[in-house]
Amino acid sequence: MFHGHLIAVVIPAFNEADKIVATIRSVPGFVDHVIVVDDGGRDATAALARRAARRASRRGGGRVEVIVHAQNRGVGAAIATGYARALALGADATAVMAGDGQMDPADLPRLLAPVVDGAADYAKGNRFAWPGGWRQMPAVRLAGSVALSWLTRAASGYWRLFDSQCGYTVASRRALEAIGPARMFPRYGYPNDLLARLGAAGARVVDVPVRPVYGPAWRSGLRPSRVALPLAWLLLRAFVSRAVISRFLPTAGALGRSAVGRGTRARSVERLAPIEAEEAPCTLAS
Repeated sequence: MFHGHLIAVVIPAFNEADKIVATIRSVPGFVDHVIVVDDGGRDATAALARRAARRASRRGGGRVEVIVHAQNRGVGAAIATGYARALALGADATAVMAGDGQMDPADLPRLLAPVVDGAADYAKGNRFAWPGGWRQMPAVRLAGSVALSWLTRAASGYWRLFDSQCGYTVASRRALEAIGPARMFPRYGYPNDLLARLGAAGARVVDVPVRPVYGPAWRSGLRPSRVALPLAWLLLRAFVSRAVISRFLPTAGALGRSAVGRGTRARSVERLAPIEAEEAPCTLAS
């Protein structure tokens, strides 16, 4: 529990056998549910995560569970599966921490605080706001993050936010119910799609400085040639959708407009009708 709220952490993982156990162990003790989603990997990630879950259970923790996708569906789909499970478990706030250990557990309380205290519906990490954070980022990751952050600002309407590709996030229960995890973009562009959906829903989103973590063995499986066109289409669709809504339905989703956090326009999802999350085809392993 954190400030009296039930907390879940979703850990998406794909071929992270060398890092998954350390990542699970790093999750702070106040977290009630740890949900590891193996996205159809070919290595021992799931087996090692299950072993860590059994050890936690023997110690009286019993808070770790493992979900396995039968085939690779993308990081967005893995997170959506974790979100759906967190909702089913009754979590009040759900964080995402990558299976490769790139997220500092010490930052989690700062991300959780604005959500559980009611100041925001969604909190996301901003590595650029961390002192000297941009210097720790690989050059390719740095350039891509800057470009996509500007494009996502235009697509989502969150002009004061930055570092759209940072996956270290916390979502409130009502935000997840409003956007519907089953409707999320399944692959690399999921954070851009998610911010666009949150913008359309009128959600209050804040940036929180987080420490970038890149070890000497850092690797990226991203192939720009494979994601460029889907991302461009996703952002263009979001921009057009926002423009149409602003022009013809100016009050849609706009429930609150006072400033929150770093000057981000505050918007609420309080009156949105929940969208029931569809159950994704996967296997729950204890």
